Amino acid sequence: MGRQNSYMEYTLELLEPLGPVQARAMFGGWGVYLGGRMFGLIIEERLYLKTDELTRPHFEKAGGEPFVYDAGKGRKPVTMSYWTPPPDAADDALALLPWARRAVEAAQRAPPVKRRASRPSSPPRRRASPRPRRTS
Repeated sequence: MGRQNSYMEYTLELLEPLGPVQARAMFGGWGVYLGGRMFGLIIEERLYLKTDELTRPHFEKAGGEPFVYDAGKGRKPVTMSYWTPPPDAADDALALLPWARRAVEAAQRAPPVKRRASRPSSPPRRRASPRPRRTS
């Protein structure tokens, strides 16, 4: 897994009942995957779970908070489709499981992420050779 993090490892233990959950390091945090689909995000020792139009209202009503990141100087913060589970589910595998299942279902409903095809390197451009001058 590369670098280790005790919170990430603990979170994976809580999510074990879902199946073979994996974490991959990304952007200073961790992406949480099941069956090749990312359904969670761990940033600054907080778990965020994937939501969509169907599940987001449940997370909101239960007191979850969205993952928001700073887009840089002069830009508005960006709110992602990942939300924290309710506070009472954060450290309880049985309470967390239904929220994690909702996240997995949201990830399965999402269209697959298209990976950008790497462009073949184009050959260097040839400079046009200067035209010979006509002498009259």
